[in-house]
Amino acid sequence: MQEQIPNFLYKLLLKQYSKDIVDKIIEGYKKENPVTIRVNTLKSNVEEVKTILSKENIIYKKVEWYKNALIIENVKEDNIRNLSIYKEGKIYMQSLSSMLPAILLEPRKNENILDMTAAPGGKTTQIAALSNNESLITACEKNKIRYDRLKYNIEKQGATRVNIMREDARMLSDYFSFDKILLDAPCSGSGTSNIFKKEFSEELIKRSIKTQEVLLKKALTILKKGQIMVYSTCSILKEENENILNKTLANFNAQIIPIDKKTIVGIPLLNSTIEGTITIRPTDLYEGFFACKIKKK
Repeated sequence: MQEQIPNFLYKLLLKQYSKDIVDKIIEGYKKENPVTIRVNTLKSNVEEVKTILSKENIIYKKVEWYKNALIIENVKEDNIRNLSIYKEGKIYMQSLSSMLPAILLEPRKNENILDMTAAPGGKTTQIAALSNNESLITACEKNKIRYDRLKYNIEKQGATRVNIMREDARMLSDYFSFDKILLDAPCSGSGTSNIFKKEFSEELIKRSIKTQEVLLKKALTILKKGQIMVYSTCSILKEENENILNKTLANFNAQIIPIDKKTIVGIPLLNSTIEGTITIRPTDLYEGFFACKIKKK
C-alpha cells in the first residue's frame, strides 16, 4: 500500500502515527470527497437553500457540528455552479475541514480581524457571515491573480466590511494591531490529495515550514495582548503544526486554548502531541487538517 504514496511521506507518517493509523490515512487519501457547501447567511438561509436543492432533485445531508454546511450526495461541482443560488452568492463550495477555522475564531461585532492569507476568500467571507457583516476584516493576498479572485468572491458573497490588501502578510508593519487573527498558513497539503501531485516534495515541506514560522511570528507580533488567533493548515505532519507551535509560542508568551470538543462532534481525529489542538484524519468526507486556538497573554 505504501508504494502508492511518496516513500518519504510514508516514512514521516510512520514516525508520527502507528502503522494501523497510517494505513487508515492512506485509505483516506484515496477517497474522493463529496461536494460540500456552506450557506451564505448574508444572502440566504439554510431553509431556502434546502428548498431549492430539493426542487432540483439534489440530495443533501446535514453536518452535525455546523448547521450552515450541507453535504451534496448525488451531483458534482459543475451541477452546483449552474444553480442560481451559487451564481447569486447564496452558497459557497468549501471543504468541511476548511470551515472550522472561522468557527473557532468566533468573530464578533466591531472586532478588528486579520485574515493573513485570504485567497480565494472562503474563510474571509465565512468570518463576515458569522459576524453578520459586523466585524471589520482585513484580508491579505500577495498574488495578483489570487487577489482578483479574492476580491470577486468577497463582492459576490456580500461581505461589505472587508479591506483587501495586495500584500505579503509577512511584510505587514508591526504597527498594525488586531483583535483576532486567522492564519490559515500555506502548507504542503499533506492532508489532501495534493500528495499525489509531482509538486509534492520534501523541499515543498521545508519551504512551507519556513513560511509558516515567519507568518506565525508576525501574527503574534501584531495580535493584541489577551486576544485570540487561529492557526491552521491542510497538513497532518507535525513538522508543519505542533513543531512550529512549540518553537514559536514560548517566545511570545502565548498559550494554546483547548478547542471545545462540542465544536467538533463526529470529526475523525488523529492524535495531536499538544493537548487542545486538533488534527483531522483524511477520510471520504474530510481532508486532513490541523487547527488550534492561541491566546497572547
